[in-house]
Amino acid sequence: TRAGPDEAYAFARGRPLALPPFDAEGESDRELRIDRPLDFAAVTDHAEMFGEIALCSRPGQPGYDLEVCRIYRGEQAIAGAGAQPNLARVFHFLLARRAPELCGPDGALCRKAAAGLWAEIRAAAERWYDRSEACEFTTFVAYEYSQNRDAANLHRNVVFKNANVPEIAVSSVEAPEPHQLWEALRRDCLDAATGCDALAIPHNSNLSNGQMFFSGYPGAADDAQRRERAELRARVEPLAEIFQIKGDSECRNGLFEVMGGPDEACDFEKVRPPEEPVEDCGTGFGTGGFRREGCMSRLSFVRYALLEGLRQAETLGVNPLKLGFVAATDTHLAAPGAVSETGFPGGLGTGEHTPELRLSRPELLEGAPARSFPLLNNPGGLAGVWAPENTREALFDAMRRRETFGTSGPRIAPRLYASWNPEPDLCDDPNLVARATAAGVPMGSDLPPRADGAAAPALVFSALGDPAAPQAGLERLQIVKGWLDDAGRMHQAIHDVASGATAAGEPPPACGDPRPRGAASLCAVWRDPDFDPSRAAVYYGRVLQVPSCRWSALQCAALPESERPEACGDGSVPERVRERAWTSPIWYAPDPGA
Repeated sequence: TRAGPDEAYAFARGRPLALPPFDAEGESDRELRIDRPLDFAAVTDHAEMFGEIALCSRPGQPGYDLEVCRIYRGEQAIAGAGAQPNLARVFHFLLARRAPELCGPDGALCRKAAAGLWAEIRAAAERWYDRSEACEFTTFVAYEYSQNRDAANLHRNVVFKNANVPEIAVSSVEAPEPHQLWEALRRDCLDAATGCDALAIPHNSNLSNGQMFFSGYPGAADDAQRRERAELRARVEPLAEIFQIKGDSECRNGLFEVMGGPDEACDFEKVRPPEEPVEDCGTGFGTGGFRREGCMSRLSFVRYALLEGLRQAETLGVNPLKLGFVAATDTHLAAPGAVSETGFPGGLGTGEHTPELRLSRPELLEGAPARSFPLLNNPGGLAGVWAPENTREALFDAMRRRETFGTSGPRIAPRLYASWNPEPDLCDDPNLVARATAAGVPMGSDLPPRADGAAAPALVFSALGDPAAPQAGLERLQIVKGWLDDAGRMHQAIHDVASGATAAGEPPPACGDPRPRGAASLCAVWRDPDFDPSRAAVYYGRVLQVPSCRWSALQCAALPESERPEACGDGSVPERVRERAWTSPIWYAPDPGA
């Protein structure tokens, strides 16, 4: 990928983007464009390699002609690359982090180059931010913190509220532990009295082997220090990414002490297939997730992180995992919003530039920290924010209060409110939002104390389907409830609350059939039938579309039968998927005086 922040923001506004591979003149025969511009975007590149990338990609920089840089640019082959030369050279570069021959004996050359690149990233965000009254496009200064301890993913996207940001992007080189990142953001931003504000968004927790949301507090000597650490985490990390190109991080069936039976909709875009036998981490955590290896933990998934948060609230008095939801692309193409199943170009440039490469299952490179598995990837998701205006301040404030949602790609727009005594006709009222807001609280909030005479909380859940995809309308709305029992076990319950399904027994249409299916919108007012006022609980909404053809099925069908890879007929990935959206949760806590 040769595109930078300017090209990414231009793409988000609807301009075309040239995709690799490029010829000797820098030309490409591949081009990508989104069908509708985005309202906002953030470029989140890996801060760990800012300096090395700058030195190796710009002629005349110190170290440009070193072997490590020639390998990175693809000018020199690397032994053992096999069928994945591009991935191999990226890993070679990562493993050579802060190499003295490139960065200098004390790393000063790379630190200086990193500061320069960080300044360029900030400048690009300023250039593309629409400060006019039109408010058409908002950019955020942002980067990615990329800790891969023992090949387990602990990445965070760090997003700043405004242009008042630290002079360096604190990476896992400077802050090897996530809590050190939170402390650096508190010191250099939140409490620095410079007008700076920031949040960190855990992403790809499904590849963390449970480390992302594990409840340990390294270095904390007592409960007071653990509470302080938990409060800091809650302050810095109000959101989590629920979906992106490397899979779904909502939930998984069959995990340790998760009661309530299987949830069929959990078997969605899993980078470790549901039928794959895996060891359960139990109450611990594992390693190797980036290689699709190691044990599987419930704390790799945000649904169970929410329940771990309830547990922490009981034991510490602080919930450090009070997480709203967003989604993202993470395609490494500088192509924010390119989430359509149709025409998916892959996510790693020249390593996935043909259908045959995208439909393949490359083997794990020996010694590599991660595995590329294009067939199991998906085009990525989108983040939605409910804010009064399209400005940095309004969007960021909405993110901090968790009034956000994520989708698996379609532009579904869900709303979720909770109250004790909602009016039953809300779904028929064009002023639903105003009335629901006046009567209760929106997604991301705590339920207020129980009203006198109220038997159970009621949730108002509405969703608009993607207007550009009437052939894949809404199938149903679901409320997901979670709680802990007296033994500390996690419970989940899935409630279907509205349906726009097609007629029973109707066969799925052929891929590309444009006829409308499903509902354009759905709404329900639902009251919890199993409410226990003495037990904390968390609720969120999930919107399911009718099944539609997965990108891999579309690309298999477009190939001559004799040229289709094995994956086109072996059932290793589904032909159809149910695209979806998730609202941020709403929390209930018992009245401590009751």
